[in-house]
Amino acid sequence: MGRPGLLGGGTVKIMTIPTIERAFQIARSGQARDIATLKRQLEADGCRAVDALLAPRSLRGHLEAICLAAFKPATADTPDS
Repeated sequence: MGRPGLLGGGTVKIMTIPTIERAFQIARSGQARDIATLKRQLEADGCRAVDALLAPRSLRGHLEAICLAAFKPATADTPDS
């Protein structure tokens, strides 16, 4: 049963970001140094079948290039001696 007032009387579905789209978001954010880090982040976010979805070589190549270009290593806020 759907909730009253919903078009078509269907149930409410929660939309999630597809795994590949999320992979590109993480890569562009600069949070992932490489594909291995990116995969760990996707799995931590609850994405499933990460290895299978990121298996195509061309997709991995694109994501790796984005990770390398966007990665921002954490810097220590210590004064130089």
